[in-house]
Amino acid sequence: MRPLSEQTVLITGATDGLGRALALDLAGRGMTVLAHGRDEDRLQALLAELGPAARSYRADLSSLAEVRVMAETVEADVDRLDVLVSNAGIGREVPGGPGRQESADGLELRFAVNYLAGYLLTRELLPLLRAAGEARIVNVSSAAQMPIDFDDVQLTKDYGGTRAYSQSKLAQILSTVDLAEELQGTGVTVNALHPATFMPTKIVANPTSTIEEGVEATARLVVDPGLAGVTGRYFDGLRETRAHEQAYDPEARRRLRQLSDELVG
Repeated sequence: MRPLSEQTVLITGATDGLGRALALDLAGRGMTVLAHGRDEDRLQALLAELGPAARSYRADLSSLAEVRVMAETVEADVDRLDVLVSNAGIGREVPGGPGRQESADGLELRFAVNYLAGYLLTRELLPLLRAAGEARIVNVSSAAQMPIDFDDVQLTKDYGGTRAYSQSKLAQILSTVDLAEELQGTGVTVNALHPATFMPTKIVANPTSTIEEGVEATARLVVDPGLAGVTGRYFDGLRETRAHEQAYDPEARRRLRQLSDELVG
């Protein structure tokens, strides 16, 4: 791996919570941080702390069109990407009430933001990741996992915020395992993690752990030389463990990949 001072990392959802703390941590280690967020004022405030090498990218991840524009802008700005951290997400409860909500593309909102936006962004940025020679993709998932119902992925019949969130997080892990197999031998690794339980972020009402715990676990997947070549794994904090059994079902992963490619066009 290159020295951290020569590496560039893109972090989605970098303006608050775990993403913000991780951006500051990695910038402090010498990495060049590309920070994504939805709010321009928050992005500019973060840039002031990250230093002159940092760049910002504003995009609403509930819109696939905005995800594509963001990817195109990143591709125009850098010639390689050493690390992509897919961190942005929404929790079990969102403004607007407990009912089912849809993205700009008419998709169930949590599936669209927590999973599909990251899927598309990763696919679009693969050439930059491959160009790095050795690169890492880190998907910030959750221990809250529920199997995907492929007969009703958009949860039009039996909706619940917890179910929607947990399905979207397991989808991230299925995609992690699937992409790791696809990229075997390319130098690009893909791993997922549950950073910490109920950190004090805007999507958690009653925190039981600290942001620092989540940063430690996530940064480890970014910078630890001992994890070079480790791919397709799921971590609970600092510990490698097993995700929900559906993540290891080749047919489920094939169906999710096919559906995802259809949805992102």
